[in-house]
Amino acid sequence: MKPGGTHPRRVTGLETEYGCLVQPTNGGVPIVHQIRDWLFDQQRYGLIDLHERDWEEPPGNGGFLFNGGRLYIDMGHIEYCTPECASAVDVVRYDRAGDRLLLKAVTELGIENRAQLFRNNIDHRTGATFGCHENYSLLRQAPLTEENVLSLLAFLTLRVLFTGSGRMGAGGHFSGPREIHGPAMTGGFQISQRADFIENDFYEWVQHNRAIINTRDEPLADPLTYRRLHLLHGDTNVLPSALYLKVGATRLVLDLLEINALPRVILMDAVKALRELSHQPTPPWRIRLMDGTEADPVEILSAFRKHAVREFAGRNAETDALLDLWRRTEVGLADDLGTLVGLVDWVTKKHLLDAFRESENLEWNDPWLEAQDLEYHHLEPSRSLGLAMADLNGPWADGLEAPSTLDQAPHDTRAAARSAALAQLKGQSEGYEIDWHHLRLDEQRQIFLTDPFDSKLPSSG
Repeated sequence: MKPGGTHPRRVTGLETEYGCLVQPTNGGVPIVHQIRDWLFDQQRYGLIDLHERDWEEPPGNGGFLFNGGRLYIDMGHIEYCTPECASAVDVVRYDRAGDRLLLKAVTELGIENRAQLFRNNIDHRTGATFGCHENYSLLRQAPLTEENVLSLLAFLTLRVLFTGSGRMGAGGHFSGPREIHGPAMTGGFQISQRADFIENDFYEWVQHNRAIINTRDEPLADPLTYRRLHLLHGDTNVLPSALYLKVGATRLVLDLLEINALPRVILMDAVKALRELSHQPTPPWRIRLMDGTEADPVEILSAFRKHAVREFAGRNAETDALLDLWRRTEVGLADDLGTLVGLVDWVTKKHLLDAFRESENLEWNDPWLEAQDLEYHHLEPSRSLGLAMADLNGPWADGLEAPSTLDQAPHDTRAAARSAALAQLKGQSEGYEIDWHHLRLDEQRQIFLTDPFDSKLPSSG
């Protein structure tokens, strides 16, 4: 909530790591570096970093984009960060802008036959995972009581039923009391790409001991006013509607948290529940609560939605659109998964794989299905099995291909101020330093962007 606002407001952003399938280059510059370099060459779409960043990221590894976002290389993957967005629909638009920038680079470099990019989280050959991290601003004064935090954890765990992208096979760590047994362990289909790799409910770091909620307190804004909720357990979505609902429903639940209106729900073991749900792609689903009873996760998600309806229905057009999509999804999960084809990724992917498997008389562990799984996530729209099935009849499809999102920032967050500063710096090849909440224009002038909603570029000093 912006202090003094009439209802909760927050900025949201995504960090997406892309899968890349390349033919051997016999030396030379790696493909992902070529793509990055093209985007920043002659300051085409942004300004390259001139300084070393946190976590020993070297100069030239990436930079900030004129659309307010950021692109860099992380552990061999291209990673694109959206600008700070004040609405769920802007998150979808600017997430799509990242795809379009990469496709433009691939086309202009003439490497379409040597490089394929994917919006997925699994390397089927090596078993490695790469993420889609979500970031949400949260008021420092939000009532983070034990009850509220555990209720939030329950929502973030159970939302996999409408946020998962689906996958073939299994991977990750399975030991101790959380060991999962079932057909998906040796083959078959499961709901989430990331669930098998999540090991904790709360933890500080991101690359090891991955958790549902990352606890590092790094607001990247005024620390007296804001926190930043950093999530890394979610899948990368292909369908615009699925991303819209994932981000939008989570924003609504955080709105409930800030007014202390969450339903009281505590899971017995969130990580085990996440894995067990992922390994059961057919209803009915059951999870165990802290009091030892079993419950229907769809009904628990419904309780969160009904609380949001009670508090926020009629607030604005996006809120009502999100609540309606959430309701439709809830009904589909409870009664007829077929109604969610084109809306929910894992349901759509399973629908396609079921049809393909039956037409080709394949078993679930056939490697041909892994290839089809990957094609679902292909970045090129003409090859993406997922985008071919997308339901675009909703606000989540508005402005997906807008030219402005490639080089212009959202007008209602500090991303606009950062973009304006980058425009001033264009043509300058030394002396600047750019970060999310701090800019140094030269040796004498610096700017602080501590209010994530202030879109005006302040004077430097």
